[in-house]
Amino acid sequence: MLKTFKYIAILEGISTILLFFVAMPMKYLFNHPELIRPFGMTHGILFILYIIFAFLLKEERNWNKNQFALILSASLVPLGTFYIDSKYLKSTN
Repeated sequence: MLKTFKYIAILEGISTILLFFVAMPMKYLFNHPELIRPFGMTHGILFILYIIFAFLLKEERNWNKNQFALILSASLVPLGTFYIDSKYLKSTN
């Protein structure tokens, strides 16, 4: 399950970057809103999966309240999930 969460975290981070730095500028600077719906939907699904998997892994990974809050809040910041991947999602194998 950790490996899946790592993929979701990375994809969620990429989708956030694409939404904020590609789709939104295309809409607001160039009046081309076509990318908002597909990028936004993809980001929304990945965001929800990220949150669900974080809750599922909380006990397994023994994250304390502060770590868990940081992991959840990282999904709100561009590049935040990349930090979480490098700091908290290291495999024990």
